[in-house]
Amino acid sequence: MAASTGTLIYLAEPERVERREYEVPDPEPGGLVAEVERANVCGSELHIWRGHHPQVKEGVLGHEVLCRVAELGEGVETDYAGEPVSEGDLIAPVYYLTCRTCSSCLVGGFHLCQNAYRYWSKSPDEPPHFHGTFATHYYVHPDQYFYKVPEDLDPAIAAGANCALSQVMFGLDEVGVEYGDTVVVQGAGGLGLNTLAVAAERGAETIVIEGVDGRIERAEEFGADHVIDFREHETADARAERVRELTGGTGADVGVEVAGVPDAFAEGISLLRDGGRYLEMGNISPGQTTEFDPGALTRKSIDITSAVRYDPWYLHRALEFLDSNAETYPYDDLIDAEFALEEVEEALAKSDSREVTRATLLPNA
Repeated sequence: MAASTGTLIYLAEPERVERREYEVPDPEPGGLVAEVERANVCGSELHIWRGHHPQVKEGVLGHEVLCRVAELGEGVETDYAGEPVSEGDLIAPVYYLTCRTCSSCLVGGFHLCQNAYRYWSKSPDEPPHFHGTFATHYYVHPDQYFYKVPEDLDPAIAAGANCALSQVMFGLDEVGVEYGDTVVVQGAGGLGLNTLAVAAERGAETIVIEGVDGRIERAEEFGADHVIDFREHETADARAERVRELTGGTGADVGVEVAGVPDAFAEGISLLRDGGRYLEMGNISPGQTTEFDPGALTRKSIDITSAVRYDPWYLHRALEFLDSNAETYPYDDLIDAEFALEEVEEALAKSDSREVTRATLLPNA
């Protein structure tokens, strides 16, 4: 049975959080209650914390998580891959809902479910209270996909599957990264490092643009073939020229924006060959703008693909990817700072300042 009470972190307003306690609910049929093993500080969490998210302005924080099943609701016998599940099992839940009945789901756009955030980041006063993962407990609703963690996969590594890696695998499929492509990655945070690893496994040559020492070193460890340090190549023109030098004068086949900086989007077109493909995933806060030359886009005939969230079964693929490649890439070093739940403000601040690449909270340690 679940504990009688639990603690969660509530964002009352931008950059102000509160610790609150609530009774841990019983699971409804088709749902489950889990104890949080570790919850990572994702870049999206920082956007919400700063007040930049277009929809979420307050609520329970957290979504990138690894949980241990505390209590199963009636009828829950397997995960969404058909694997038997029991109390005590480690699981990774998709953080949003897939209703399968809305206008997006009916045409196959599960990642665009109109009800995706029905239960996410809501006020903790609304039952079942534990709507986010910066907490001791997390409530997994019916129609919310979840998957068992492979038995031999390090939990510290598995925790990053349910947002960053799943998002990257989905996005690279959407833009069509293939063997022999040259992929330029703008940014070497969590999304960027996963992009490098997945692209490398697909047989692509990778170029990363970054300017922070620790991130550059980690990008090289994650398989970057070339690094463009924007402290050395200070202008967009200089960086584009360097990409052309590395690609025989043509530009990259694919560009991936995961820096979360509007100006990076405007620059991205200049990094690509004629007929190239561009994936926009990093800029997720509407209202932050940049000057852009649409004529350059048209003259080069660039295809732009944007991706938010991912089809929920990509979480299963991400766990399998980690299970196969955890020793190929230093995923065990990707989480470079651990914090107790009561240290959440420090974890957010150090992540925001890029003092750490990926922080994790250990609520039940």
